[in-house]
Amino acid sequence: MNKMLLVAALAATTLSVQAEQKKGPAWLSDALFYQIYPSSYMDTDGNGIGDLPGITSKLDYIKSLGVNALWLNPIFESGWFDGGYDVIDFYKVDPRFGTNTDLVTLVNEAHKRGIKVCLDLVAGHSSTKCSWFKESSEKDPNQRYSDYYIWMNDIPESEKKEIEARHQEASPESSTRGRYVEANAPRAKYYEKNFFECQPALNYGFAHPDPNHPWEQGVDAPGPQAVRREIRNIMAFWFDKGVDGFRVDMASSLIKNDPDKKEVSKLWNEMRAWKDKYYPETVLISEWANPQQAIPAGFNIDFYIHFGLKGYASLFFDRKTPWGKWEQSYQNCYFDKQGKGSLKEFSENYTKAYNATKNLGYIAVPSANHDYQRPNIGTRNTPDQLKVAMTFFLTMPGIPFIYYGDEIGMKFQMNLPNKEGSNERSGTRTPMQWTKGKNAGFSTSAPDKLYFPVDTENGKLTVEAQQGDQNSLLSYTRKLTALRHSAKALDNEGDWKLLNQKGQEYPMVYERTLGEEKYVVVVNPGAKAAALNISSVGGKAISVLSTGKVVYKSGKKTDVIKASGISAAIFKVER
Repeated sequence: MNKMLLVAALAATTLSVQAEQKKGPAWLSDALFYQIYPSSYMDTDGNGIGDLPGITSKLDYIKSLGVNALWLNPIFESGWFDGGYDVIDFYKVDPRFGTNTDLVTLVNEAHKRGIKVCLDLVAGHSSTKCSWFKESSEKDPNQRYSDYYIWMNDIPESEKKEIEARHQEASPESSTRGRYVEANAPRAKYYEKNFFECQPALNYGFAHPDPNHPWEQGVDAPGPQAVRREIRNIMAFWFDKGVDGFRVDMASSLIKNDPDKKEVSKLWNEMRAWKDKYYPETVLISEWANPQQAIPAGFNIDFYIHFGLKGYASLFFDRKTPWGKWEQSYQNCYFDKQGKGSLKEFSENYTKAYNATKNLGYIAVPSANHDYQRPNIGTRNTPDQLKVAMTFFLTMPGIPFIYYGDEIGMKFQMNLPNKEGSNERSGTRTPMQWTKGKNAGFSTSAPDKLYFPVDTENGKLTVEAQQGDQNSLLSYTRKLTALRHSAKALDNEGDWKLLNQKGQEYPMVYERTLGEEKYVVVVNPGAKAAALNISSVGGKAISVLSTGKVVYKSGKKTDVIKASGISAAIFKVER
């Protein structure tokens, strides 16, 4: 190698290392997350609710999936009006899950298996049962926690009408309507909420305080600064016990009257600098759903999901399903056997966000989560269809998140009752299905005591049924994760480019590249065969994993791809 080439190579290596350091700790470059809703994963004490020892008992199974990081939904002591997102004590594991020591045991056992553990941080609010809020509501405004919340004696008439309207609803306590709650506390008449009435907003200050509203404190006021210190203390407390990071709930909501998110971005950059200085191997994951804001704001990972940046819904939410009613920007979802969807919204929005953030952090495209429906819903309900969807989830750039049970095709159960604030989300929070027997092996409790019911389709949608079946969704998922880890171009750092041109809808074709390594991924969720001509990718395409039949003919100028109905394939390009 001549001197100029050597200098160029060293410069490229330096830039690559700097980019990785900016994006976060090195382990993120190969991270593959598994999200667990703790109440529904494994019950070891027979009360019908999952617990931390239950998760610990399943770590070998979790490792067998090829995942190496966990995100647990809230486990702190809670009032359980919103699935754990109404926190009473941020420093204590809720007794339904076990003890702080049970969490430390889980973390230590996970680490022995090379698995990181991240928790859910509800940074924007607490429960009204939290001791901070109780003290804040007292008459004396100069106590330790007095300014942790936002109190006032008057609100606009329009907001008073919102309170009246909320109280006329069937379940006002489960309504997100309006901004304020009438408390008639010794401190003041109203407080500001963040979601439900039982979730008072923590006071991080106002980006643009109204001088006519004395309760609107600036972000540098003592109260908001004390809240920031408290959040750092919470993170440090759990980091010191081995926790590897936090997914931050409603991350963009902390500072009020901040329309351009300038002040909340400053806040999270401040948190990121503190974290990187004292806990450099940990990560911050945001529920912001706008990667172009969240990642420059300091988060290592942001989600591409059902709200925020548009495109996920048009891929996965059939208009006849519960979440298909949210968006009006499309007629047919893409991952549907009708094959009438469009890539336009996804292509435009995701591509722009990806290119803007790929050197700063990671976008996560999860298979589902606790807040919206699973892939197995409506007419997308066969193993072959779910394999096609999983191919997409596990070959996209950034960091994959598999929602527990999606690896075996668990169904979104329709029309389940509201429980602990789940509302329409109940169907995605049902117990993990392990075996064909009683309660699908989740719990020894009486079936009517289960957190939610199970539906295994006569045992088919269980780990037991799929474990030894090489044609099962579970086996296919394991093959996908193994391939992702072994092929660096398919992993988190590989570049991504959609190869479909405008108006070319099916099949979806994209390439993943890293250095000299290149793969082409073909995905056809439609029931009809589809063909696509693309510019030559510069080599012979060899199939390394597929479901259904996909034929790839390489040419000097044009490559021809023919995909049978409901099929997907991953091709390695050999030059």
